[in-house]
Amino acid sequence: MNETAYNQLVNNLNYLKLTNMVEKLSETSDFIINNNLGFIDGLIRLTNYEIDTKEKSMIKAMVKVAGFPHLKELTDFDFDFNESINRNQINHFLTHSFIENKENIILLGPSGVGKTHLATAVGISVAKRRMQTYFIKCHDLIAQLKKAKLENRLNDRLKHFSKYRCLIIDEIGYLPIEKEDAKLFFQLIDKRYENKSTIFTTNITFDKWDDVFQDPVMANAILDRILHHSHILKITGDSYRLKDKLNNEID
Repeated sequence: MNETAYNQLVNNLNYLKLTNMVEKLSETSDFIINNNLGFIDGLIRLTNYEIDTKEKSMIKAMVKVAGFPHLKELTDFDFDFNESINRNQINHFLTHSFIENKENIILLGPSGVGKTHLATAVGISVAKRRMQTYFIKCHDLIAQLKKAKLENRLNDRLKHFSKYRCLIIDEIGYLPIEKEDAKLFFQLIDKRYENKSTIFTTNITFDKWDDVFQDPVMANAILDRILHHSHILKITGDSYRLKDKLNNEID
């Protein structure tokens, strides 16, 4: 390749911010010559480098903005510790058919059995497919909706939380929810109902949700919409977080 033309091409690619193509230009040029490739085949090979890098950057950004508490995926989960978990069901969630069908997932069980880890793992897999995903604790969600209502921007906040293809609401039931706050929560659930998918984690069985929301009518309305199109994964067993401490005490 003519050196002047080569330098001009490098300058053009840098101007267009195609830095990965610049990085692979010399290597790709040699490959084209050595394998007697045509212009189109060579250009495809070169642009594939740029596309692959940009895809990885986009995926990384999607995961980052989702607000996950950690980046633990399914490969990090110790299924051997808790045999009550249906691994096939979890793997099915990773096909993301629940997203396409606008279905919910409810992870129900006592503290420490891995509900948040599993919800996060499924959420990360959704985000990696470049679908908008967001993780939030239930009490933080309520606080944001309350603040938005006081500032007369509740509709905007409801629209914000309604846009996500997958919204993860963690720890329902760990703190009581006031009656007026339950109405705010209902508005969001109603807005997402049959439109988007939501993953819930809770340590409270459904017959106790009246106590959580302090309003049986509102609790039933919320449950009705959550459970209508849902997958329920009940987890039993000991706390994963305490296992090392308990094992040390036994030893």
